[in-house]
Amino acid sequence: MIKVNLVCVGKLKERYWREAQEEYAKRLSRFCKIEIRELPERATLKEEAEDILRASRGYTFALAIEGKGTDSENFAKKIGALCDRGEEITFIIGSSCGLHESVKSAAKELLSFSEMTFPHQMMRVVLLEQVYRAFMILSGSEYHK
Repeated sequence: MIKVNLVCVGKLKERYWREAQEEYAKRLSRFCKIEIRELPERATLKEEAEDILRASRGYTFALAIEGKGTDSENFAKKIGALCDRGEEITFIIGSSCGLHESVKSAAKELLSFSEMTFPHQMMRVVLLEQVYRAFMILSGSEYHK
């Protein structure tokens, strides 16, 4: 079973975000081994970067506004190709201050969900939903319409 890591700076403080995260982690468990790592916010992005890079494994996607956008079908194809190769996958979400350049440089891909800025907590849930959607597309499910 493929391993998918979500490396995030900061914690989900509100119960409803934690519950949404738990729901998608539960749904994803039938497709992959999901691990969510919450790293502490640090005084500088460089310090956060050191923690992020230590926690990252396999093929890494860093969420960044300057990254490349995609649609759900092509995202699913990318996930499917990585699964076919047996690659561990890591998604990185930085703090509200963003990501240090060293993290962006180390990532295999920079991924953008929009040119808009979203709250960290919301983006975490949106990302998990899209990873779940990708696996549902790959399984031929009706979930994706």
